[in-house]
Amino acid sequence: MDKQVVSKQRVTDHGEVLTGRREVNAMLDLVKSETERIDARFLEPACGTGNFLAEILERKLRVVETRYRKSRLEFERYAILAVSSIYGIDKLEDNVQQCRQRLFGKFDISYTRLFKGKSSDGCRESVRFILERNIIHGDALSLTTEGYNPRPIAFSEWSPVNGSMLKRRDFTFHELLEHEALKEPRVSDLGKKVFIPTPQKEYPPTHFLRVADVVEQ
Repeated sequence: MDKQVVSKQRVTDHGEVLTGRREVNAMLDLVKSETERIDARFLEPACGTGNFLAEILERKLRVVETRYRKSRLEFERYAILAVSSIYGIDKLEDNVQQCRQRLFGKFDISYTRLFKGKSSDGCRESVRFILERNIIHGDALSLTTEGYNPRPIAFSEWSPVNGSMLKRRDFTFHELLEHEALKEPRVSDLGKKVFIPTPQKEYPPTHFLRVADVVEQ
C-alpha cells in the first residue's frame, strides 16, 4: 500500500498528503492519449515526490522503448524529449530532490536495460540537467522560488530543431499564467485570439547530448 503521509507534522505545516498509485493511474487514464504522447507537456504545481510525474514519464518511456529500442541514438533523442516535457514545483526541498532522482531513475533503468555498456554518460548528464531546470523548488501560489534570494519561477521550454538539436527558451511562470499581459493579441488560423508569451531568455540550438554544457545567461 502506498504511503500517503510522510509525517503528521508535515501535514500540519504544509498540508502534505501524497496521492496513491491507484488514484494517480485512474486520473491519468482520463487523459491516456496525452500521457502516451512523447512531447505532450505536463506541469504538476505541487509535485511532492513525483507520484504523478513518475507515472507520466514511465508511460512516455514505454512508448519510446517500443518505437526506438533498436537505435540507441533515436532512443536517447526521444527519451530526452519525454523527460523535457515534464515539469514540477514543490515548496519542500527534500521533495524536489527526491522527485528529480525518481524521474532520473525511471529513465536510467530503461536506458541501461536496453543499451548496457553502450549507454552514454553524456545522455545521463543531459537528463539530469533538464530535470534540474524543470523540477523547481518554489511556491506555485506566490510564483517565486523558495530558499535564499527568492526570484520569479522560470521554466525552460525544450523544442526539437533539425533532428538532434534542442532549442531552449526560458519563460517566467507569471507570464505564462497572465494571458492579459499580451498587449496585442495574435489571431490563430481559426480566427481566435491566442496568447504568445515572450521568452525571458533564448539559447542557441544545441545538440541534445550537450545541453548541460551551455553557459547559463
